[in-house]
Amino acid sequence: MADDKITRYQDVEIEKLPRDLRFRPSENKDPKVLTRAQIDTFNRDGYIKGIRIFSDAEIGEIRAYFDQLLAKVLAEGRDAYSINSAHLTYGRVFDLLANERITAHIKDLLGEHLVGWGSHFFCKMPRDRKTVSWHQDASYWPLTPSKTVTVWLAIDDADVGNGCMRFVSGSHHAGQLEFRASEASENNVLNQTVEDVEQYGSLVDDELKAGEISIHSDLLLHSSHYNESDRRRCGLTLRYCTPDVRAIPGYDWEKEGVLISGADPDGHWGNPPRPERDHAVDQPWTTRSKSTSSGR
Repeated sequence: MADDKITRYQDVEIEKLPRDLRFRPSENKDPKVLTRAQIDTFNRDGYIKGIRIFSDAEIGEIRAYFDQLLAKVLAEGRDAYSINSAHLTYGRVFDLLANERITAHIKDLLGEHLVGWGSHFFCKMPRDRKTVSWHQDASYWPLTPSKTVTVWLAIDDADVGNGCMRFVSGSHHAGQLEFRASEASENNVLNQTVEDVEQYGSLVDDELKAGEISIHSDLLLHSSHYNESDRRRCGLTLRYCTPDVRAIPGYDWEKEGVLISGADPDGHWGNPPRPERDHAVDQPWTTRSKSTSSGR
C-alpha cells in the first residue's frame, strides 16, 4: 500500500469515502428478548456476550455441517478463512442469518426493519499462528451511516487458549480511529492495525461456549490472538443493519443484503433468494424453514 496509514478498498482510499461513522445508541424502551440492562450494556460497552441460542445438540448438528463445508473448501485449495458471503451459496448459512432466535436479539437493538448482509466463517485451526489485529469493522466497509452490528456465533468453544475474540470496552464511543497498514511479517489475517488501544477502554475476553453468541458494534475495537491450543476455534459472523444504511455505489455490497424483516422502502438492498441447493453438501432444498419466511 502506498501509505502505511491508509487502507485501500478497490484502489480507493477508504478514509476518503463519504461515510458517517458515529455510534447511535439503541433507544428501545420495550425490548422483547434482551433485557433493558443488556441494552444499556451494549450502549455503554459496545457489546453483549454469552447469549445462549442453540442447545448442545443443535450446535453439534451445525458443527457437523460446517465440518463438511470446511472439508470441501480445503479440498478445493482454499483456506479456513475463505468462506465469506456464505449465505449467497449455502442454504444452511442463509437459514442461520435469518434465524428468528438470533434476529430477535438484533431487532431489540436496531428495530423491526432489518437487513442481513454478511456471513463469514472465522476458523482458527489447531496451532494456527495467524492473529486478527485490533480493528474496527466499520473502517473496512463502504457503508454509511455506521449502523451495523455483528453476531459472532461460536461453532466451537472459544476461550483464551484457542484464540477467542477480545474487545476494548467502550471504544465504540471514540468514533473512527487512525490505523496503520499491517505488514506481511505480522501474520495478521487483516490488513489494518490500531495501536495503543488501552487508551480507549478496558480489554475484555469474549469467551463463549459453542451455541452462544456475542453481539458487537461496528465501531468497537476488537481482535484475537493466535490459537495456542490443539483445539479448533470456529465462529460464524453474521452482519445486520437497518435498511436506511447505504452501500456506496461501485462496490455492489447492496446486492448481498437480505431483507430479514420489515420493509426496505427504497429497494436499496438486493434481497437475494435463499440458495435452492446447498453446495456444501450438494443437497437440494425444497422448502424454507419458518425462520427464513419473515420479510421474504
